[in-house]
Amino acid sequence: MQLNTQSIKSRFEKSMDKYDENAVVQKESAEKLAAETAKIRKNFDVILETGSGTGLLTQEIKKHLIFKTYYANDLVEKSRTYVTKIIPQAKFIHGNAVKINVPQKPDLIISNAMFQWFNKLENITGRCKTVLNKDGILAFSTFGPENFIELKNLSGLTLNYRSKEEIIKTLEADFEVIHYEEYIRKLNFKTPPELLLHMKNTGVNSLSAKPWTIKEVKDFCEKYLEKFGRVQLTYNPVIVIAKVK
Repeated sequence: MQLNTQSIKSRFEKSMDKYDENAVVQKESAEKLAAETAKIRKNFDVILETGSGTGLLTQEIKKHLIFKTYYANDLVEKSRTYVTKIIPQAKFIHGNAVKINVPQKPDLIISNAMFQWFNKLENITGRCKTVLNKDGILAFSTFGPENFIELKNLSGLTLNYRSKEEIIKTLEADFEVIHYEEYIRKLNFKTPPELLLHMKNTGVNSLSAKPWTIKEVKDFCEKYLEKFGRVQLTYNPVIVIAKVK
């Protein structure tokens, strides 16, 4: 399944004000991503962050990495406000990460919780190879096949989450994979509506092309309790760091 970028943009824009307090797993993956990147290389002339959003990863970049020039990119123009509060000298590029023009070749392209939105992973990784400097690094977090498994089981809604083998196979034509890790995080909620609100506040209701009707929400909540008993949502974060061959 792949939604159009306008749908993704619209729903993430609406969720931005409540994103940080709800995106606990994305915050954790941002911390891990920046910390693991710093273990491999800490100093960069030019960094490009794609999918900068509300700046969860931007904060970690500022904390863990040293750079001269920092570019941020997002589909949502409002992201500019968030990242420039964290890094005032940030240069913001609005648009689709696959299509943007970057004035300087970055030594690092880094992205948190964005690559799963691309129907073809090779489109974004291939673009990164083209944009990166020689010996540049691509560092990103995404999600694996167990992500939102409960939602998939009940509604069939899912993105094209890739396995470790698929991710590495896609990368190995252009990159040497230096670091790969994935793990499971389960979030617990009191009720199914609370779970759905969490998804809305993190922009993940973008999984559905159309808003659910009241009946669809009611049916989902009833089926969720009937099938699982407890109200739980599984996340399957993946951290990848690779170097241009």
